[in-house]
Amino acid sequence: MTTPTLLVLGTDPLPRLGRLTGRVRIEHADASTLAERLPHADVLLVWDFTSHAVREAWPGEGPRPRWVHTASAGVDHLLGPELAASDTVVTNARGVFDRPIAEYVAALVLAFAKDLPRTLEFQRERTWRHRETRRVAGTRAVVVGSGPIGRAIAGTLTALGVTTALVGRAPRAGVHGPDDLDRLIAGADWVIAAAPLTDRTRGMFDARRFGVMQPSAHFVNVGRGQLVVEEALAEALRRRWIAGAALDVFASEPLTPDDPLWRVPGLVVSPHMSGDTVGWRDELAAQFVELYELWAAGRPLVNVVDKRRGYVPGP
Repeated sequence: MTTPTLLVLGTDPLPRLGRLTGRVRIEHADASTLAERLPHADVLLVWDFTSHAVREAWPGEGPRPRWVHTASAGVDHLLGPELAASDTVVTNARGVFDRPIAEYVAALVLAFAKDLPRTLEFQRERTWRHRETRRVAGTRAVVVGSGPIGRAIAGTLTALGVTTALVGRAPRAGVHGPDDLDRLIAGADWVIAAAPLTDRTRGMFDARRFGVMQPSAHFVNVGRGQLVVEEALAEALRRRWIAGAALDVFASEPLTPDDPLWRVPGLVVSPHMSGDTVGWRDELAAQFVELYELWAAGRPLVNVVDKRRGYVPGP
């Protein structure tokens, strides 16, 4: 029986795949070598989930891996037309980031409500300035994206006493459809973007949507950077159409030191870290090993991406 070849894109740091030692031929590639090594791989692990190398290297001669797994929730960075049209199965890291991202969003909501950014500023300035802050309980949130991450965010905010509405691709029990979005965000105190990036969601938060929100609303994006028209958000904050915002994902990452988003008033910038807690890489590696065991046994994989939709379909 031929030993399967596992090709790993990205090595910083190397994934811990201990249980696969001796059972799999593990090779490594970067953007410059991926194209030449793809035809010889049975499985591709996209460990560097910030890389767009798969999109660029997949078209070409020779066979392609039968299974591609990405160590991320989003798949837009790798799902080019050729891969989408192929028979290759694509899986993602669904389930690893749900709770950490929900906690991060809750932390942002509390920080905004309790005015923590200005408290830290006043402390640095040694300024004693008493203020009143907002209660979180009794406020309203809209979470756009009804997958596991969106549901975890909604559950965490609900536990804080926030009345939360979920918006998904289509209406179903407990989930609103896109046609309800404008009506819901018009009355929301917190608007959370946690949707996958698809043709339908790209640029969905634009100048018109920020204009629909109430002046006291805060906006948070932990989904994909391209969900937001960043210039429109910056203008909405400058004009005080909304009270504040937080971005953990961006259209282009990392932000350069001279990027104007750093200086937008009322905007909290974080470096795509909302799901990254201590030990997260080991969790990702362990998840892949469990999936590999299914694949090697010829059993159905979980977390299979619908390549036409661009995400793992939910219940």
